[in-house]
Amino acid sequence: MKRKIIRIDESKCDGCGLCASACAEGAIRIIDGKAKLASETYCDGLGACLGECPQGALTVEEREALVFDEAAVQEHMKKERPAEPPHAAPHGGCPSARMMDFGPAPSGERRTAGASGDGAPRRAAQSALSHWPVQLHLISPAAPYFQNADVLLAADCVAYALGGFHEDYLQGRRLSIACPKLDSDQEEYVEKVRGLIDDAKINTLTVMIMQVPCCSGLLAMAKTAAQSAKRKVPVKAVVVGLKGDVLSEEWV
Repeated sequence: MKRKIIRIDESKCDGCGLCASACAEGAIRIIDGKAKLASETYCDGLGACLGECPQGALTVEEREALVFDEAAVQEHMKKERPAEPPHAAPHGGCPSARMMDFGPAPSGERRTAGASGDGAPRRAAQSALSHWPVQLHLISPAAPYFQNADVLLAADCVAYALGGFHEDYLQGRRLSIACPKLDSDQEEYVEKVRGLIDDAKINTLTVMIMQVPCCSGLLAMAKTAAQSAKRKVPVKAVVVGLKGDVLSEEWV
């Protein structure tokens, strides 16, 4: 039948997840960093999600579509959205893909990390993380904070092994992380990195990997993306040892 239904322009979508949180029927899901219609039968076409999208990626169109099925929605919601506890995030659901730019931390700022034994606040080392999300599947090359930036692509384990990761390598760079051994759908990674080079027009790309053999896959993917990109950017490879020492650092 012909009826009104949501249309999602993925070229505008940055994967923030606000539309998915606003959809009471659970018709919209964030998949591979983009909003997608989970099923036509879940969308009532009323457009309650339209005002939630900061990028204007949502519209209502009239086209041939499966009929809205309220019974299917209720069954879907039982599986997808169990009752939320009182402390749930204000927009509902998981905010893992919601784009946030923290901006640079003020010089000398420290973040409280709990209390010491005598009750006084305990101070933690300053974080150099400037945005969210950071997982390569979740980031969007179209995010404003990637534009003309120096980007750091790090294997998941690097930050745990390298004690000076934030101060020595993350400071002043935009971060993305990935695991070339355990992550799925890695073919998307090459396109994401290519998008950072061509679309975000990044200045440099630093790839940090561990010395273990499987980790070299991340550098290989970055090189493939750089070679397929229309623009050319400097790519630096940094290899970190299992005990946290930097084994090599060179432009490739």
